[in-house]
Amino acid sequence: MKIIIDKQEIELQRANSFFKRLKGFMFLTNIKKALLFKTKSIHTFFMREKLDIIVTNKNNNIIKIYKNLDKNKIIFHKDACYIYELPNNSVSNLQIGDKIIIKED
Repeated sequence: MKIIIDKQEIELQRANSFFKRLKGFMFLTNIKKALLFKTKSIHTFFMREKLDIIVTNKNNNIIKIYKNLDKNKIIFHKDACYIYELPNNSVSNLQIGDKIIIKED
């Protein structure tokens, strides 16, 4: 599965188990893929790199974008359904209201 951001395709994996949700990108460097969480909140504790974060509603419309999010932050959005963690500097032209495009393999 891939997410299409600013005309580039990034490998997307679902964080759909307890361990995947718990670990996320903690302790990793050189992040090249994206993670999809079905949640209203995430944290960036124990991160080694900054991330771009996209928060969407149940229809995958963007409701919040965080660019270059540093470590030791907590992100919570009451209207969120999905949160995408992306490599740093992947989001440049997206805006609130845009729809996230997912390409199934």
